[in-house]
Amino acid sequence: MTAMTNTATRVLLGVRGMSRDAGTGVAAALNALPGVSRATPDEGQIEVHYDPSQLTVMDLVRAVRRQGFLAGML
Repeated sequence: MTAMTNTATRVLLGVRGMSRDAGTGVAAALNALPGVSRATPDEGQIEVHYDPSQLTVMDLVRAVRRQGFLAGML
């Protein structure tokens, strides 16, 4: 068990051209990163809860880009 939930930070990423269906794959990729506690996709955006001591927002953006989408902080 980790203490990550006590230090989790929330960020909303805008993801250009991402449908809700495609978002499930992007969320799975983000959830696989150490330090991400939750990734919730929606049409064109994804909400990510992560541990800032393990990841930066740019790490999250890069993970989304590896899935083939452009992303940025909203």
